[in-house]
Amino acid sequence: MVAGWSTGEGHDFRLLGTHCSACASVFFPREDAFCRNPGCAGGELSEVPLSRRGTIWSYTDSRYRPPSPYVSDPELSWEPYALIAVELERERIVVLGQSVPGITASDLTVGMEVEVVPGVLNEDEETTWTTWRWRPTEPTA
Repeated sequence: MVAGWSTGEGHDFRLLGTHCSACASVFFPREDAFCRNPGCAGGELSEVPLSRRGTIWSYTDSRYRPPSPYVSDPELSWEPYALIAVELERERIVVLGQSVPGITASDLTVGMEVEVVPGVLNEDEETTWTTWRWRPTEPTA
């Protein structure tokens, strides 16, 4: 994960965004140089923790191994995963991320509530690459 995109661990895990004082826009990923709103003359940007929960806006299957710079062991078989676009509860922005392991596209529906949790993208003897993942807040069928 890119440094500064998240904070906390376990139940306290949050993605970090940026809030513009002039137009009240919220961005993810973070923006430290200028307001991304084209209609805003700019204001003070401050870091804000984003909502942990949201609803599924859209989703799809990822059934192939992505090319570089995605990190994965080519010696291991590829495990498909669901890619989920989530509208955050408070901010109403859409954040894309993978599902937790074991959740497939067939387990998901538009409008389902999910929460962000920390996840491991890949690891070797020296490094663990972390990311965020979306987990349904209620059991799936």
